[in-house]
Amino acid sequence: MGSSLGGGYWRLWTSAALSNLADGILKFALPLLAIGYTRAPALVAGLTLAFTLPWLLFALPAGAIADRADRRSVMLLANVARATLLTGLLVAVLLDAGSIWLLYVAALGTGIAETCYDTASQAIVPQLVGRDQLPRANGRLYAAETTALELAGPPAAGLLVAAGAALPLGTPIALWAAAVGVLLLVRGPFKVRATGRRPVLRAEIAEGLRFVWRTGILRTFTVMTGVFNFASSAILAVFVLYAVGPDSAMGLSGAAYGWLLSLIAAGCLAGSFFAEPAERALGAARAIGIAFFLGAASLGVPALTADPVIIGAAFFVGGVGLIVSNVTTVSLRQRITPDRLLGRTNSSHRLVAYGTRPLGALVGGVLTESFGLRPVFAAMSLLAMATVFGATKVTAAAVADAERAAVPAIPRP
Repeated sequence: MGSSLGGGYWRLWTSAALSNLADGILKFALPLLAIGYTRAPALVAGLTLAFTLPWLLFALPAGAIADRADRRSVMLLANVARATLLTGLLVAVLLDAGSIWLLYVAALGTGIAETCYDTASQAIVPQLVGRDQLPRANGRLYAAETTALELAGPPAAGLLVAAGAALPLGTPIALWAAAVGVLLLVRGPFKVRATGRRPVLRAEIAEGLRFVWRTGILRTFTVMTGVFNFASSAILAVFVLYAVGPDSAMGLSGAAYGWLLSLIAAGCLAGSFFAEPAERALGAARAIGIAFFLGAASLGVPALTADPVIIGAAFFVGGVGLIVSNVTTVSLRQRITPDRLLGRTNSSHRLVAYGTRPLGALVGGVLTESFGLRPVFAAMSLLAMATVFGATKVTAAAVADAERAAVPAIPRP
């Protein structure tokens, strides 16, 4: 069954898995390395902002680049850039010339490259598999991403940092180099042919934004995702105060808290295999609505109980819903978007989806100061559940009409 996706897809999958493992190691290793240079909480926490800021500042240009250039070449250059940047940091560390500011440069630079890589990677999938295979193809990619970033990356980073500063930097370099080697085996042109003289970059970006806004299905699911991510970030930003410490409601240790959060990733991994049969059985709109509801409901469980077993089970189910909705919305977006716009459509969606996360975290902290933890959990869960009404406005007939009207995918190379 998996072989029907084709050798080109599986080479892309292998390259993406290696790249995501490198990302997962680096994102958890840099803060651990940072405490060797500073104990200032704001400076250490700022590394996470440096990793994610490119999605706010560079997502739209990255989408336009993915639609202008050969998408495989964009991915190759992104990984070469990340490996080169980290090699410079590694040399500085080995020469005892490292600093917190060099870690910031590495975080910001690799974050920009990741924005380009991920945008092109999502846009290239319909060029490798048939549109009826997109749910399965995206599900397998999400499985690799979740396993590498959330399950394998953090513990690997901890072990590598314990062994010395060189290994947590050298390992991602080797992984990105291997990812480049595998991606070179994916043959074929992946540049979308221009139908005339290309407009300036700003005009191309605006075209992508207009397409998302004017396409009701895409606009609805983009807003739903943005609201959900705002609510979930507001909860997760303060959840540690509810879970960890002898004076907390749950009374967990730091290690137990890590295991609890890993259940979300485990649910995401399981959900990546449920997405295709869920869409086939329920239809895209209904599958997305149910998945969003499961994820939103799981957010409110800590408002009702402090039992780790119940909360852990809810987080697992929420993880399943999260990835089922992600895979289904991504596959639907790929099916109804003209190939020449796919990079910009993906980046426009992610600008909203990722841009609401830091805002949600900020609001969650402010509201918790005024109202306490459980009221925030309940309010944000209700806000997330309200997004399900958006899915009820997207009928199966509307999805079918949009798919029939879509421009056919470029033939496979």
